[in-house]
Amino acid sequence: MGRKGKQKTVDLDRANDIAPGLEVKTRKRLVVVSGSSHPELARQVAEQIGTELAPTEHRVFASGELYARFEVSVRGCDVFVVQSFRGSVNQQIMELLIMLDALKRASAKRITVVVPYFPYSRQDKKGRGREPISARLVSDLLRAAGADRVMSVDLHAAQIQGFFDGPVDHLFAKPVLLDHFENSLSAADRAKLTIVSPDVGRVRVADTWSDSLDAPLAIIHKRRDPKVANQVSVHEIVGSVTGRVCLLVDDMIDTGGTIVKAAQALKENGAERVIVAATHAVFSDPASQRLQDDSIDEVVVTDTIPLPEDVRFPSLTVLPIAPLLARAIHEVFEDGSVTSMFDGAA
Repeated sequence: MGRKGKQKTVDLDRANDIAPGLEVKTRKRLVVVSGSSHPELARQVAEQIGTELAPTEHRVFASGELYARFEVSVRGCDVFVVQSFRGSVNQQIMELLIMLDALKRASAKRITVVVPYFPYSRQDKKGRGREPISARLVSDLLRAAGADRVMSVDLHAAQIQGFFDGPVDHLFAKPVLLDHFENSLSAADRAKLTIVSPDVGRVRVADTWSDSLDAPLAIIHKRRDPKVANQVSVHEIVGSVTGRVCLLVDDMIDTGGTIVKAAQALKENGAERVIVAATHAVFSDPASQRLQDDSIDEVVVTDTIPLPEDVRFPSLTVLPIAPLLARAIHEVFEDGSVTSMFDGAA
């Protein structure tokens, strides 16, 4: 074979002779960094993995422009950027993009964006003409800024996985929530349990809960009043809920209007208790007040989104999502299987 076809190799012994003390490092390095939106979650994730958060400087200039700088080297590292979204969502997205650009320019080997709650996830399709598909735009921005991979929990629409031009790890909080209910519900409650979908769009998710807890399924068919924004009127309940412990399951709670209307309808139709379970506690005002309605006995969510004390209430239970994220990050870093974590749970 001629010289053109030969591969160039490095004689390591010769290299050490030329540069004594030179070490060839082949061990992978994992780094976890955090945006400013949910540093406590990022800290818990890093702790679960057995590392510490890489120190990062965040600044907001007087003009409103953002700045981020990593205070340790990330060259050649497998970096996981944890950022959640609450309140100033657009500012937090911009901060994330700036962090990705900084990591790319600092020669990080692979950059994984860990967004437990994917921003703009409800804008995943065009309902009317001249509307944006904002979830696709966010995915394009992440890719353009330098993200190689995205990790998120309970996407509002599974199709969002196809918006990102690269691997997407879609995690499910159901095992975390299921474990809570398997330990907290009494045998009597389990015997009277009915899983309820708050609308026809969440039936598939509710059906998997029904299978997992061996409980019957009920569906709330709702209709929105086209003349009044954010108003939902419950039309009918498909399934028997009289004397039952009803577990309402959804992916997120925003203002709480849909959930409260559903709970009220269940109680009006004879439900004994109503428990609400959701992954993402968006809790836009006035959700925390609404969710304390007499029709709801308990609300169980995860901490994918930071929840300040002023939106918490006595009947609220918040479950940690960090162990799930940490395990998924470990699988990605070790080139393992994220799918195997869920055994078909969806």
